Amino acid sequence: MDGRLLSTLSVFMEKIMNDVEFRLDLVTKYLNDLGLPKEIRDYFHNQTILVTGGAGAIGSNLVIALSNLVGDDGKIIVLDNLSAIKGDNPIDLPPLSNMMFVNGDIRNDIDIKRVFRENPTIVYHLAAFFANQNSVDYPEKSADVDIKGIIKLLDLSQFSGVEKFIYASSGCSVYGSYGKMPLKEDFISMHLTTPYQINKMAGEMYCNFYYHHYGLNTVNCRFFNSFGPGEVPGQYRNVIPNFVYWSMLERSLPLTGTGDETRDFTYVLDLVQGLIKAAYYESAIGQAFNLASGKETKIKDLIQMVNATTGNNTPITTYPARKWDTKKRLLASIDLAAELIDYKPTTKFKDGLKANMQWFETNWDKIQYAADFPVGMSSAIRKK
Repeated sequence: MDGRLLSTLSVFMEKIMNDVEFRLDLVTKYLNDLGLPKEIRDYFHNQTILVTGGAGAIGSNLVIALSNLVGDDGKIIVLDNLSAIKGDNPIDLPPLSNMMFVNGDIRNDIDIKRVFRENPTIVYHLAAFFANQNSVDYPEKSADVDIKGIIKLLDLSQFSGVEKFIYASSGCSVYGSYGKMPLKEDFISMHLTTPYQINKMAGEMYCNFYYHHYGLNTVNCRFFNSFGPGEVPGQYRNVIPNFVYWSMLERSLPLTGTGDETRDFTYVLDLVQGLIKAAYYESAIGQAFNLASGKETKIKDLIQMVNATTGNNTPITTYPARKWDTKKRLLASIDLAAELIDYKPTTKFKDGLKANMQWFETNWDKIQYAADFPVGMSSAIRKK
């Protein structure tokens, strides 16, 4: 083989390994610093666990953490159709020796029967038609994925004797636009403004039905504004990876609204902590609770922090608020999660943002390839 080709291949493989090691080290350090009790680690040891949507941003971090916990004789099964990924390569999933990846769809009987043949004892259902603007643009497909998918998974879970079914709900969705801050679990809203929000509410209701009618041990975890390593930028992605991407390219960051709007940005590994504990604690069964940071960050402050870190001096571009985005503030109460599962978010926003930026720098070539902004006007920011 040509020496130059060997040299190029060697550099490429070394970069891939550096990318993988960054993610593995980040999760391992988080788990070590968290200091999970021995009884929780023992509970997960040797388990077989199914994670739908496991190739996504939250899912991939959860898979890495679970791989650490189940050990060499355990197994993590990932079911993901890669619909949220540009191309057909699950770039966020490292080659873990105890992970099985199945490129399949939660609506497809053949695909879900395939993964249930592995006899999972715990199911984490993270797969969804993500997210708000995508569901506004494609409401029928959104309902097909989110509603049909969860019913099929719940049905097979109760038939096959799954011990725990953990559902990734959305606190940004089920509380609507008029909740009193901080948002508490005893309030939900029927004033929902996107199909994604409606579907997340319906998903909780179906979990409750299977819990009450069939005795399936379901848990509804309500996420708030996840961010962190593993999420690539794109037209239908979250604000932080898009801001970081555009800022690193020295582009103008788009501000929809006034900038005084707040969000409860939650570091992805703090969500992973909550998901792990939600499966262990019996007190979580049949419950719904928030997983969040419990702190507010203004969008204009987020923009300032991102641009300051990258050295981007390009002025922002302002747009009217999106029609469906009626929430001026988002702040979650995490008291119930603390009570039920000893949930304790440990990552300050600035530290999580720093880790996110480091991941972008480490994976910049890969992220540039995977960033998905189709040619044309985005319906999210067009003038009405």
